[in-house]
Amino acid sequence: MSGEHHGPAAAVAARVRHVEALLEQRGLIDAAELDRALESFVARSSPANGFRVVARAWVDTGFRARLLSEANDALPELGMSMGGGLQEQRLKVVENTEQVHNVIVCTLCSCYPIALLGPSPTWYKSESYRSRVVRDPRSVLYEFGFELDESVQVTVWDASAETRYMVLPRRPAGTEGLGEDELAGLVTRNGLIGVAAV
Repeated sequence: MSGEHHGPAAAVAARVRHVEALLEQRGLIDAAELDRALESFVARSSPANGFRVVARAWVDTGFRARLLSEANDALPELGMSMGGGLQEQRLKVVENTEQVHNVIVCTLCSCYPIALLGPSPTWYKSESYRSRVVRDPRSVLYEFGFELDESVQVTVWDASAETRYMVLPRRPAGTEGLGEDELAGLVTRNGLIGVAAV
């Protein structure tokens, strides 16, 4: 398994590192400041953020519509963003329904909405998951203990450096009387990736 980019993504990453080095050499940016910004971003990054987003979407149809239409514009309503002081990435939220089940992957490396899901799980970065979920998503879901009816269409979304994806799971039956905090407690990171039901 390799976590490094190959092809065009590797070339872009190398250019970014080169430009950063030049900016540091010329005193235009401070490496320690960049490190602090990254540490601050990671400290605020947690699956609990994604759980809150899902819970709000389950109880607030207006928020849900805005989230599915333009997620980056909806997140600030909960005090969140996809940037955290770093370059903002585009977030697309895809909704599971009775007819369609969504799964996310990054076939190039492990691009992932860290701000909402926290650090990615080891299996998400594995070459096995990245290649197999695209070719045979039902088998991969089955290995996670999640079996879908054959009538449900499985759609796999491939994340990139520009666009990250998050799954909006189906709200579990019998949860109509629960508040947002209780609903958020039902959501899992695997549900936000699409390899589990909530």
